[in-house]
Amino acid sequence: MTMSRVDPLGVLASTRRVVERARQVRIEPGGVVRLADDLAGRDASPPPWNRDLHWSDGAERMANYLLVLDALNFSFWGEPRWRVRYDGETLDGYWALAASLTRAMEAGVPLDDARYLTGIDREQLARILAGEHEIPLLDERARVLREVGRGLLDHWGGRFTATIAAADRRGTRLVEIVSADFPSFRDVARYGGVEVRFYKRAQILVGDLHGAFGGVGPGTFDDLAELTAFADYKVPQVLRERGVLVYAPALVERLGARRELPPGSPEEVEIRAATIWGVEELRRALAERGRSFDAYQLDWLLWDAGQRLGAGVLPYHRTRTIFY
Repeated sequence: MTMSRVDPLGVLASTRRVVERARQVRIEPGGVVRLADDLAGRDASPPPWNRDLHWSDGAERMANYLLVLDALNFSFWGEPRWRVRYDGETLDGYWALAASLTRAMEAGVPLDDARYLTGIDREQLARILAGEHEIPLLDERARVLREVGRGLLDHWGGRFTATIAAADRRGTRLVEIVSADFPSFRDVARYGGVEVRFYKRAQILVGDLHGAFGGVGPGTFDDLAELTAFADYKVPQVLRERGVLVYAPALVERLGARRELPPGSPEEVEIRAATIWGVEELRRALAERGRSFDAYQLDWLLWDAGQRLGAGVLPYHRTRTIFY
């Protein structure tokens, strides 16, 4: 496990220290090889940006919408499942969120207006996200949106495109700015008394801007290869199912019983750190097989595969947090 690429955010370095000391989670080299062989043999590729469920106007308002989308992109798990009906489909999880925000924008709700966001309350957001049952952490989501609105007004004249321009085509710089000006994106943990950086939602925001704008305009970044995987709960589930991650028996038992892992607990941090490095090792193995991927592209591919996991797989870890 060597550092062989630029790591401006310190995500690889800080998570590597966790992986080297972890007691509950480890990366299985043989699993990396098998999965790399499979993906290379199938000529697998990441899914394209979904233009049916994401709202788009191709311009400045879309940048603000994407900031809102990824500000709310966390903690969908739980029973009964929150679901949304949109365009003839019943959706849950992230896709329910994307569809809800699209539905609201189409109905004229000004989610791209920073001043509107600063005053949004629980009841307003509940109407925007209305569906079967209630989305988890509704109060926290409303608070996060108010924070986004204030951050945009205080620092960027209400325009996220101004934030993007300040990053000067560097996605990693945008991650730093977003994490500084919008504290709910500041995804940092501690392990053994040492800081561990993940920046899941801030990094995925860069990837989403790139996808939504087709790599042009506000979606132009020269350093996408410096992003890491986005450590959540679905990608490690896929990596564990495919033999890349191995969990200690006690952790397997806990996840199988669907018992929660507290945010910042050693097991939770180890799972997320191993996810970062499992994807990184997979990326390197694929490069050796002539298949070039950036880490964020592999993350998209694995996350998409996670939406189709069959019954009987070990449940994903459950941590109630605003960070993923």
